[in-house]
Amino acid sequence: MGRKDNRKWADIEPGHQSPLDYAVSARDQSVFEMVNQAVRHKQVMLAFQSVVPAGRPDRPAFYEGLIRVLDETGRIIPAREFIEVIETCETGRIIDCLALERGLRALARHPDLRLSVNMSARSIGYPRWSRVLKRGLAQDPTVAERLILEITERSAMLVPELVVSFMNDLQAKGISFALDDFGAGFTSFRYLKDFYFDILKIDGQFIRGIAHDPDNQVLTGALIAIGQQFEMITVAERVERASDAAYLAATGVDCLQGYYFDAPTVHPPWAADRQSRQTA
Repeated sequence: MGRKDNRKWADIEPGHQSPLDYAVSARDQSVFEMVNQAVRHKQVMLAFQSVVPAGRPDRPAFYEGLIRVLDETGRIIPAREFIEVIETCETGRIIDCLALERGLRALARHPDLRLSVNMSARSIGYPRWSRVLKRGLAQDPTVAERLILEITERSAMLVPELVVSFMNDLQAKGISFALDDFGAGFTSFRYLKDFYFDILKIDGQFIRGIAHDPDNQVLTGALIAIGQQFEMITVAERVERASDAAYLAATGVDCLQGYYFDAPTVHPPWAADRQSRQTA
């Protein structure tokens, strides 16, 4: 762990902080310790959510593997509850390694599966992450063409030149890349021409309620047009209503993802099929 990870939060004197700052620090420390404990005991898993073609929700184009940890009571904790606390620490790099490890394992076990796994640009060049990927590709040559690596727009813009080089190297091996949360406001369009992402995932803030929101209709239409111009598959995130799904399908977006179709689950359909075959 880095020095930042080892700092003693208890040494922070409450008198030097506002009550709100102290409460936030205490909460973050609690979250940090919970994730570290989960990592130490390998209580980490993926929850899977489908990404479906617009107009064909019965045949998923691929699944996204979303990292989850178990707390001390056994509750499954989604990434949104902890990722901001750990993403700049080495714990964040280890979480990326474990997510990739579990994603590669799922791909190796299920040859018809195509899966996206999230990572931070901060993990580019992290030795353990590179070893996990190299080992997974060596064990199953079909994995590369079925693996999608998702990098958020904010993360990509931290080190855009490094991301471009990283993507070029892995795309040559057959791996695809998705730009996640597009439209959140960080991308420089100067770099967008250089990135060559395969998939563009439109941030959910523009998607929810889009059927009845003229502003989001205009903004989403512009984001879809950008994806089409650069020959990227477009995905609308956080689709939660039938009316929104119908509207988006009519706009020409390629794929849809959200609770309207299914919630992330640690018990994906292919795992259930495998278990039923084993007990038959």
